[in-house]
Amino acid sequence: MEELQKIPNVGKVLAEHLHAIGIDSVEKMKSATAETIFMRIRTQRDPGACLHMLYGIEGAIQGIPKTQISAARKQELRTFFQTVS
Repeated sequence: MEELQKIPNVGKVLAEHLHAIGIDSVEKMKSATAETIFMRIRTQRDPGACLHMLYGIEGAIQGIPKTQISAARKQELRTFFQTVS
């Protein structure tokens, strides 16, 4: 879990969720989409997972703070979130 906490946006709670769904390395995280990871967390761990968690996951995959995600990608994620909420 400590390896995951070294990447942007991944704190203790998100690292625990990721580990619980079988993502225990940066490589595994980067091999999936933010949407896929988010839905696995939502269905297996936290039904109330929010849009900001989705942004955090995307930022972690890209290796950037969630505030630096492009506006276009944020809109895609927002649209996805609205369809699953």
